[in-house]
Amino acid sequence: MAQAKIQAKMSDAPCAKFSRTLSMADRSGRLLESLDQLEVRVEALREAASAMEQERECILEMIQYIQSGQEMRNICAGEKEELELTANRLMGRTLSVKISVGTIRNSQQEEALHKATSIIDEIVKKLLDDLDSGRQQLQALHAACVSEAPQVPIDQKFQAVVISCALEDQKKIKRRLETLLRNVENADKNIKIMDHQKLEVPKANGCP
Repeated sequence: MAQAKIQAKMSDAPCAKFSRTLSMADRSGRLLESLDQLEVRVEALREAASAMEQERECILEMIQYIQSGQEMRNICAGEKEELELTANRLMGRTLSVKISVGTIRNSQQEEALHKATSIIDEIVKKLLDDLDSGRQQLQALHAACVSEAPQVPIDQKFQAVVISCALEDQKKIKRRLETLLRNVENADKNIKIMDHQKLEVPKANGCP
């Protein structure tokens, strides 16, 4: 009889173990499915935050463009003051919006980002001294960040640095260069307009 009980337990043991394994596998599968769904939501969250970050940058750039544009200079003093107050208010409200999308980087990517940022910063410092040279350098840096064949020379060293950066940092570097190039073009236009006005002083302002 004792032997029969032992045999019964032995025959039951594999079934119990097999049943427990299935339960654990099923539980693990459900948890993995939940994590997969959360991963989709996390990526959607990051994309939405990144889009908001870009929208913030775009709004700030547009406000600055209006503040320094030719149309603002042609406005009479009284109306100009009101417009500047409105622009400053919008600038302050936009700057009060804080959006941050962190990027996970390894040590190599950290170093590459630091190098890329330093290269751009050095060119920006020299822009006021030589706008044309600075524009050409920025164009060469931007050409290093695009996949299509550029119309200007590529800065090969900068390209190697950018490739070593994290993918999200590569996109941000490209956006920064695009913004700088637009600002340089606008500054160049404003300088030419101001110089033209200087030559035609009697026609410079339509305000009484």
